[in-house]
Amino acid sequence: MEKDYLQRFETVLKMQRYSENSIRNYLSNLSYFLKISSSYKPENLTQKQLEDFIIWLVDKKKVGQSHQKAMMATITKFYKEILQKNISLKHLYPKRKENKLPKFLTKEEVKRILQCTENLKHKAILTTIYACGLRLSEALELNISDIKSDQNVLLVRQSKGNKDRVVSLSDKLLVLLREYYKKYQPKKYLFEGAGEEKYSPRSVQQILKNALRKAQIISPASVHTLRHSYATHLLENGTDIRIIKELLGHKNIKTTEIYTHITDISKLHIKSPLDSL
Repeated sequence: MEKDYLQRFETVLKMQRYSENSIRNYLSNLSYFLKISSSYKPENLTQKQLEDFIIWLVDKKKVGQSHQKAMMATITKFYKEILQKNISLKHLYPKRKENKLPKFLTKEEVKRILQCTENLKHKAILTTIYACGLRLSEALELNISDIKSDQNVLLVRQSKGNKDRVVSLSDKLLVLLREYYKKYQPKKYLFEGAGEEKYSPRSVQQILKNALRKAQIISPASVHTLRHSYATHLLENGTDIRIIKELLGHKNIKTTEIYTHITDISKLHIKSPLDSL
């Protein structure tokens, strides 16, 4: 039954044109919910039982606000789309925002990470993520045709919120990608794994983990930290936060303001922080 629910929910999400990453997160949350509540049929769960599940996640499992919100959104959508039942969990929505500063690496730390990554494909992946401020899912979705070398831009298609955007392409990155392309000859995706499939997200996380160890960097970091570092280093270079918002693909500038300071530097003068390493 769980498999049937997941398949039906996946079909609805695909028809509603959700991104692959969003679908994956929805299905992961739903699978967890169905397993924890497997003693009951979902349609027989009461409003209170659903509320108790969210409370249990927060009190016992100590999930963060983002996980709490995602799980509530998943349950609400599942009941509406699959069970045709409207439920409301809005009263359990976090009232206070978490004011967590994004983790980032210094320019010197990023430089050491890239220098310690000897495998050409691995270096190309990490460098692209940092130099263009990409989410991991965005980097792995890149097609060869998304590189517009004559205009020095990279097209990021159907990112979070199904929005396309354009980011500047570093000269250093372009040289590296040309070297990488000559050696690996990818067919469709810029970064391909076995059988011309997209490269594995878990493999990229492992690449960074290995690089952190080799570079003897003790700062806690994930692949997403490279994106945070990109934004932070742009600010340090004097880039207007409103421009950084567009480069990161943020919907609301308040999301970008966690990186602080607004300046008046023209977007036309922007260079990737990679060029100053």
